[in-house]
Amino acid sequence: MVGSVIVYDENIIGEGWHHKAGAPHAEVNAIQSVSDKTLLKKATIYVSLEPCSHFGKTPPCSDLIIAKDIKKVVIGIMDPFVEVAGRGIKKLMDAGCDVRVGILEEKSRELNKRFLTFHQKKRPYIILKWAQSQDGFLVPEKQKKREPVWISNNFSKQVVHKWRSEEQAILVGTNTAVADNPKLNTRFWDGPSPTRIVLDRKSRIPKNSALFDGSVKTIVLTEENAEAPSTQNLIFEQLDFAKNLPQQIGEVLYRHQLQSVIIEGGARTLQSFIDKGIWDEARVFTGKIQFKKGIKAPEFSGKIISEENITGDNLKIFYND
Repeated sequence: MVGSVIVYDENIIGEGWHHKAGAPHAEVNAIQSVSDKTLLKKATIYVSLEPCSHFGKTPPCSDLIIAKDIKKVVIGIMDPFVEVAGRGIKKLMDAGCDVRVGILEEKSRELNKRFLTFHQKKRPYIILKWAQSQDGFLVPEKQKKREPVWISNNFSKQVVHKWRSEEQAILVGTNTAVADNPKLNTRFWDGPSPTRIVLDRKSRIPKNSALFDGSVKTIVLTEENAEAPSTQNLIFEQLDFAKNLPQQIGEVLYRHQLQSVIIEGGARTLQSFIDKGIWDEARVFTGKIQFKKGIKAPEFSGKIISEENITGDNLKIFYND
């Protein structure tokens, strides 16, 4: 997620952003938007991420900046991607450009926290999400039907489905899949459904479950011999559940090029990521309902960054500090 602005004589003369993978980068769009290209030689280009220096899905942006003779370049953060990683900056400096790095660095990092985590930690950006009762339970002691027990209201549900459309994957554990029969899609929001990830150590999840309906790409993480026939939308990956499971999950999702994942449950799965310290963000709803008995919500600590009321539901968002 990259943005670029071109400034001449303290006026913005061009701006652009990266729309999607394979499309022109932010710098290209910004340069193309400038009506008077003769001003580029006297202008400053600002870009939130280091201009690329290699031929990938598009030509190098650093080459374009040099070709257009833009001499002043201001960069938010370096690109951690191994094909760039300072090479774009070096190429610009070698061509005589005045390059400054680290301007609005924290905002640039926040914008690209998924991309940075993926390349620096070799795993997706991990978001923990759950809804808990006012007295701190995820589900009541007895669950009558094979469907979700709703704690949050319809407005909060819509927020969650919006979140799903913004992330690349969503994960649940076996107990949640068996008890709730979740769809894990974006039916309450207009947007793409994420890749579904489900833990199924001993193939306990019924084959008629919504997760196996083939509507969305689904990766099943199992201890069984993962030689079950995979299809385009149903893939089996074998893990050793006796070892560090969150780490293994991160490695599988990294191999599948998934830069972010929402962990939606259940309690044991969420707690395993917390206990290993392998998470980046937690989004916790607290509803008005009380269960008195049931499965307790995860125990964790983090830095609270926001809190809001969604028509009666309390939503707190934490960063792993």
